[in-house]
Amino acid sequence: MENTTEKKKRVLSLIQPTSVPTLGNYLGAFKNWKAMSREYDCLFGVADLHALTVRSEPATLRSQTQQMLAILLSLDLNPEENIVFVQSHVHTHSELSWILNCYTQFGEASRMTQFKDKSCKHADNINVGLFDYPVLMAADILVYQSDFVPIGADQKQHLELARNIADRFNGVYGPTFTIPEPFIGKQGARIMSLQDPTSKMSKSDTNPKASVSLLDTPDVIMKKFKSAVTDSEACVRYAEGKDGINNLMTIYACCTGLSFERIEADFAGKGYGDFKSAVAEAVIEELRPMQEEYARIIKDKAYITESARSGAEKALYLSQKTLRKVQKKVGLWQA
Repeated sequence: MENTTEKKKRVLSLIQPTSVPTLGNYLGAFKNWKAMSREYDCLFGVADLHALTVRSEPATLRSQTQQMLAILLSLDLNPEENIVFVQSHVHTHSELSWILNCYTQFGEASRMTQFKDKSCKHADNINVGLFDYPVLMAADILVYQSDFVPIGADQKQHLELARNIADRFNGVYGPTFTIPEPFIGKQGARIMSLQDPTSKMSKSDTNPKASVSLLDTPDVIMKKFKSAVTDSEACVRYAEGKDGINNLMTIYACCTGLSFERIEADFAGKGYGDFKSAVAEAVIEELRPMQEEYARIIKDKAYITESARSGAEKALYLSQKTLRKVQKKVGLWQA
């Protein structure tokens, strides 16, 4: 009998282990990953090789990598149904990256705006890896024949580079790589800083009050929201020029499922203090299941290690097919 089951499209998502993700990461991406994993063939990875472009203590990087893997596992991304892995445990990424370097024009790489931005931030360590990591990112994507990649506005240029490299290689050697597309699914919310609501919430923000960490305690979350920047109107409504309240309403809507109209009605005549407390409570409840699961997983080092090994095996099996095909096409001898 003919198998009419349609093959799922493949989605790749990687996150660096440089620090604990924020509420912005959660509401903007993680919250949708579980639903995404049911509809697509998904790979979720910890991009520890990318983290090497900024120098850190070896013990810290190891610890943060394990912590990030535990966070991914705590998001209910079943490792039996999805591939959850650590980038450096899968050698095909680095091997394909070198080959793709040879199919990337210097001018293309030098136009990457993030290199210029990061060079300014790390002027004492402008290394080749910082310049070249978009090609490694292209290898991350192409080695799995990824159909879609969820990206933020700051990564559009890098995905375009991956598409250009794949197109160029396919033009020389025939169909080899799937041309990746940006993931257009349920749009995650864009969560802004609690202290500067005109800027995106970032885990690299130096102001500890500006962002909520996924591992912040309920008390800390409440304090951060109570100190969130608002305005002098003292009216909970979504409107131009009310960036602080607009941000808090967006967060509350994401956590409760309520519309802005309903939120405005519920808080009519109430002050910002009441609203801030309600938003904090909603966030605390939203994060509670993930935090409880994380607390359980992070104590189970054997489970974390086994999950990493299992994920790496699956990722390697999948990616080696692409790497061998590429090696053969460029003329590398496979004895």
